[in-house]
Amino acid sequence: MNDQDSLLAQYLGREVVLDASSLFVYVGTLVGSDHRYYILENADVHDLRDTTTSRELYVVESRRYGVRANRARVLVRIDEVVSLSALDDVLL
Repeated sequence: MNDQDSLLAQYLGREVVLDASSLFVYVGTLVGSDHRYYILENADVHDLRDTTTSRELYVVESRRYGVRANRARVLVRIDEVVSLSALDDVLL
């Protein structure tokens, strides 16, 4: 197991927030990854162009009220992700 794998292992099975460089934010349970994708289950794929809510407010609301899943499973390209955090690390 390399350092990246061991670092990511602490997030496996937990609800996470993936902030993308695009206008998308992903919230769901991290179940795995490979060299190209993070794999989320019971995920909310949220397009920020569809709302007037800011990224930060949307993430805080997801923490406060829970994940509003609209995908059973989604693959998110690793090279699009600018940050990964546990949903329970989001400050209210």
